[in-house]
Amino acid sequence: MEILAFVVGVALMVVGLAVSIALHELGHLWPAKKFGVRVGQYMIGFGPTLWSRRRGETQYGFKAIPLGGYISMAGMYPPSPALQQAQAAGGRAGRAAGGFFATMVQDARVANDETMQGEEDTRVFYRLPIHKRIIVMLGGPLMNFLFAVVLFTVLFSAIGLQTATTTVARLSECVPATTSTSTTSECTASDPTAPAAAAGIEPGDTIVSIDGEPVADFTEATAIIRSSPGEQLRFVIDRDGEQHTVQVTPATVETTVTAADGSTTTEEVGFVGIGPTVEYVKQPIWAGPEAAVQQVGAVAGIIWQLPAKVWNTAADLVTGEPRDPNGPLSIVGAGRLSGEVAAADAPVLNRVAGFLSLLASLNIALFVFNLIPLLPLDGGHIAVALWEGIKRVWAKVFRRPPPKPVDATKLVPLTFIVVIALIVMGAVLVLADIFNPVTLG
Repeated sequence: MEILAFVVGVALMVVGLAVSIALHELGHLWPAKKFGVRVGQYMIGFGPTLWSRRRGETQYGFKAIPLGGYISMAGMYPPSPALQQAQAAGGRAGRAAGGFFATMVQDARVANDETMQGEEDTRVFYRLPIHKRIIVMLGGPLMNFLFAVVLFTVLFSAIGLQTATTTVARLSECVPATTSTSTTSECTASDPTAPAAAAGIEPGDTIVSIDGEPVADFTEATAIIRSSPGEQLRFVIDRDGEQHTVQVTPATVETTVTAADGSTTTEEVGFVGIGPTVEYVKQPIWAGPEAAVQQVGAVAGIIWQLPAKVWNTAADLVTGEPRDPNGPLSIVGAGRLSGEVAAADAPVLNRVAGFLSLLASLNIALFVFNLIPLLPLDGGHIAVALWEGIKRVWAKVFRRPPPKPVDATKLVPLTFIVVIALIVMGAVLVLADIFNPVTLG
């Protein structure tokens, strides 16, 4: 049964990834068509085509490897000089001689030229105004961000956030020597009775206030208790709809505090012996968007250190050291975590919440990653459009002729290097997720 649940969790992540990719490409497709660009293909996945259907001028379909997707827009770049010269002469463009990278540039230009219906074709991407090009390329990542906002909103506002409430779930029978032994040691006859039990507090009671200060959750109650060892506190509790006041004096116990530099100190804190009830508490509707924005910042902090973090992951893979749980994952790692969430010994609602959180975080990662200003990523195309816009503004300010459209095919060698780097980093992460995975534990 556990294996079946694991497989279902992995399958759900594959479906969730496919939906995320479909939405990403839809974010490109819709504005491109809206602005009149001719779109030849809308595909989910890479490799051999499993299914496709043509509607109008666009072929829609699914491919065998669900690790990405693409839309094929006409004229991503201006026509090559060879095509312009050939059309002027009434012939066809030939192939240019040169080395490896020169051949790559030529191949990119030929592939781009084949999407256009001549130099005067108006339904091409490169002829769009700068702001429309940016909208088209930004649409994909933005769809991932909006999908994450929806998922986080469902998670926080429809399901709720697991919160330790002020309702008492259990009581300690005695006072431990330290906070670290409060749940691991059995009471003896010589141990003093825990203050909460001695005061008559019972499981099911809800703490309303402590010493006149209302407490909304267990964290607030704990802060007051821990800061008041040996001081009598007035607890107002709700029991079966009626409020009662009890006097509780927290016992003094020792606890170990770890500083940011790793050093530890011992201090005395208050202890009353209350265990909270953990419940799903629904959050305000804006909690989802706030969580998405916070995740963007966290993921951005990982992305800009990606090469170093992948290097550390590779080192951990070789040495067998535990991986950084906050480091990057591959799709294999995300699928594995999804399977573990589905197979966990926990209520169904907890597992659903875990899956939604994982899928939302994946979409935030897709949003941030695709904004990296390097081709072939969306951020690279946005950077090209912005550069062309800067050149146009410069020419206008200094009353010079309008510059020619930026020929991004010249960046193909750099794009090739970026692609190789992404493949290598992806391979390292896949191997790490297989042989040295991050687990729920």
